[in-house]
Amino acid sequence: MFADLHLHTRFSDGTFAPEELAEEAHRLGFGCVAITDHDTVEGCPAMSRACAERGMEFIPGVELTAELEGLEIHILGYGFDLQDEPFLQAMRRFQTVRQQRIRDMVARLNEMNIPLEADRVFALANCRSPGRPHVARALVEAGICRDLDEAFERFLKKHRPAWVPKSRIPAHEAIALLHRAGGVAVLAHPGLYYADPHLPELVRAGLDGLECFHTKHSPSLTEHYLSLAARHGLLVTGGSDCHGYNKGQPLVGSVRLAHEFVVQLQARIAQRTAERQQKLHSTLS
Repeated sequence: MFADLHLHTRFSDGTFAPEELAEEAHRLGFGCVAITDHDTVEGCPAMSRACAERGMEFIPGVELTAELEGLEIHILGYGFDLQDEPFLQAMRRFQTVRQQRIRDMVARLNEMNIPLEADRVFALANCRSPGRPHVARALVEAGICRDLDEAFERFLKKHRPAWVPKSRIPAHEAIALLHRAGGVAVLAHPGLYYADPHLPELVRAGLDGLECFHTKHSPSLTEHYLSLAARHGLLVTGGSDCHGYNKGQPLVGSVRLAHEFVVQLQARIAQRTAERQQKLHSTLS
């Protein structure tokens, strides 16, 4: 049994519906998957049903944008309570900020006399957690750019004219948010930013794991982070980071996480869930 624990759907900046991802993962022989949409868990119920119909395990997940001493990092959350209201309230706040970022990017494009409307971007996104790929799609649809790559290169990449910085929460707050909801916190694709010196601080804040296996990690990077995970007593996770056709290709199946790592993750999720229930019981009593 293999797993892919980093998948995005149309509920954020992916192009696949949860059912399509489940079907593709099943076709490729996966036994367990997680979706980790940005700042939303809206796709989790549909994915859970689709996986159950195919005899696959499903782990609810999310990807949060965080900051540590000026460095942008991404925190993956797994196994939290999908009904936890404080957690859902936080997701709604993050989504509001994402929607405002879209408006700000469109405003910058309008200042360059590019006639794009935010409402058209939201219509194309058709979700509560839109991102830059949706603005890029709107630029292509309007005939302003030939493809998504040109849209990012001309307007949307960092330091380009329509780029607007992401809103980020402190890393320790992201970790605490996930723990309060009974979840596990994992540092996403650490090879894409140099967060190694900050690992001890993240571990002290409660970080549970490292995403050692990732599409953009070379074999040597993977080995490096496996070593760091062992040194710091962290869980090991991995996934393709599939966004469907927004990033040029569907990547489901490009990373196959061994089941032993899934078992360890599920054990930690059970531990976090028990800790949360104990705290809730203590509060009520």
